Amino acid sequence: MPRESHHADVSGGWLRPAVFGAMDGLVTNIALIAGVGGGGVSPRNIVLTGSAGLVAGAISMALGEYTSVRSANEQIAAEVAKERRELERNPEGEAAELAEIWMARGLPADLARQLAEALRQHPEQALRVHVQEELGVNPDEQPNPWTAAISSFLCFSVGALVPLLPYLLGATSLALALAVGGLGLFVAGAVVSRFTNRRWWTGGLRQLLLGAAAAAATYVIGALIGVQGGL
Repeated sequence: MPRESHHADVSGGWLRPAVFGAMDGLVTNIALIAGVGGGGVSPRNIVLTGSAGLVAGAISMALGEYTSVRSANEQIAAEVAKERRELERNPEGEAAELAEIWMARGLPADLARQLAEALRQHPEQALRVHVQEELGVNPDEQPNPWTAAISSFLCFSVGALVPLLPYLLGATSLALALAVGGLGLFVAGAVVSRFTNRRWWTGGLRQLLLGAAAAAATYVIGALIGVQGGL
């Protein structure tokens, strides 16, 4: 079925892991840098910690997204196979079930039964409609696990790199690194708002506040541990 051109592609599997990866990369490394910086470690150790967090986090995100999406697709495939068997064994009962679903949504009983019966003449289309109506998914439009994994890996890496940039460019100020990270959060939130029809500044401020809360918490913890441990 051709996709209507005025709708965004929400089934490709890249937007959610890309957004999640970028935000997670930003928040994770901002909070990590704030924590170790609050503990009083040297800029060199902050770079080492942030770099390790970038690599470990990006790999973890990619593996997690791949496994999650592939597992979900396999579960859907199993349910589709089950529905196919049910249609082969009991087509009349399945048609009646479909008609009942449509009647519950307000379709006249005669029309619902007529449509369900007509659909029986087209097995593959019937399977697709039954899966959509009973499971709420389109079996032909499942996200690609590799797309999700790569999107997550790349976007996490970019997000995690942002608060490290001042140190990599020679700066030694924790405040500057956190400010750059905060700017990255605001920009990322504003960009995401273009996909969701939110006001750009609302999306930006929301992500900035969430990241600031995480950074403040880890900074306090890092400062307490650093003082108590004599770092």
